[in-house]
Amino acid sequence: MHARRILIVEDDPMVALDLEEIVLGLAEGEAQVALASSVREAQRALASSTFDVALLDIDVLDGKTFEFAQALHERGTPFAFVSGSRPDEVPPALQQVPFVPKPYDPADIEHMLNAKLSLRA
Repeated sequence: MHARRILIVEDDPMVALDLEEIVLGLAEGEAQVALASSVREAQRALASSTFDVALLDIDVLDGKTFEFAQALHERGTPFAFVSGSRPDEVPPALQQVPFVPKPYDPADIEHMLNAKLSLRA
């Protein structure tokens, strides 16, 4: 089994580290996590690697992640929004994407990853 590659796009360092800890715990050490605090960093990461799963905040340092989310969708990369933004801000084309509101319960992240994104091998 290969280590899952997970991209976390989050501009709050504490939230990013918390999400990383949740993902690593759920993947039982079989994961490599890349952190990006901006759309630009996320685009660079995606240009140099493929990811099995991505968790996206909506509002990051250099704008909204919707265009990046669409690129993930076109590549077939499963992703979810983890955001303090309102779900009704998500464009219609991305409304079917799982959305976990902040503040979140870690169990909600785990449940979403297990049920929707098949993180657990």
